[in-house]
Amino acid sequence: MEWWKSFPAMDDLRLTEIKKAIDSGFLQFTRTYGVVIEDFFAPLKSFLIWSEKLAITTPWPIVVLVFSAIAYASTRSWRIALGTTVGFCLIGYLGMWEDAMKTVSMIFASTLVSIALGLPVGILMSRYKWLRVSVTPVLDVMQTMPTFVYLIPVVMLLGIGKVPGLIAVVIYALPPVIRLTDLGIRLVDAEVLEAADAFGSSPWQKLVKVQLPLALPTIMAGINQTIMMALAMVVVASMIGVQGLGQPVLKAIANQYFTLGLFNGLAIVAIAIIFDRISQAFGRRLQNVRGHEQ
Repeated sequence: MEWWKSFPAMDDLRLTEIKKAIDSGFLQFTRTYGVVIEDFFAPLKSFLIWSEKLAITTPWPIVVLVFSAIAYASTRSWRIALGTTVGFCLIGYLGMWEDAMKTVSMIFASTLVSIALGLPVGILMSRYKWLRVSVTPVLDVMQTMPTFVYLIPVVMLLGIGKVPGLIAVVIYALPPVIRLTDLGIRLVDAEVLEAADAFGSSPWQKLVKVQLPLALPTIMAGINQTIMMALAMVVVASMIGVQGLGQPVLKAIANQYFTLGLFNGLAIVAIAIIFDRISQAFGRRLQNVRGHEQ
């Protein structure tokens, strides 16, 4: 048989040995450091439990009013505020309120963690080209890796529950805020930076008072994409015990319950649209404010 018709592959026995060595090494790592890693994430678990309890125990009229007020304050649009009110009221009327609040608390926590991690990394990437060259391939892998693959090492390290789900969501949703923070800071006009230097601004003052404010609309676009990607992980994260709207969808898939999957899927869509409109409008308002100031 001609050699070019079949690609020369590694011997099956050797490949199996390599896979076993990697698996056993990772398993030994989880047994040795699993407790330490769980203790490290204990504060995050406490925050997740607190935010979920707050969302569930707060009376529903207050929750609806708060989200509607945020929608109006961000968009200055009564239509979006009214749509937010109607959307949450329909979710509650169809019996999905508690699951929706669990999902909202998870998205809230994962977005905060993504911003806390993404902003410093994006700022550093904008300053150091070597770091941007090194981190960009990692971000490419994080965005293109199948989402189910994230669950394997996370579950092996931390088991089933809220924290593993949050980590998986953050890994998937983190790249946009990093990329757009880096891009927004690098797109700040060079003449503005020269003027800041002429006034004797320190690097920290230039970052806080010039670069970040001017890059804020772009950063908000990254936060918007992070929220959308976090919501996209809701159903996948439900496979490892994350409670919320994803679990009924997963149940509907397993048992072929069409209406159950449809209603909970539409609830996820409604929350995604509300968050998308609020974050986009807030970013546009920031852009307009900066434009008037300039």
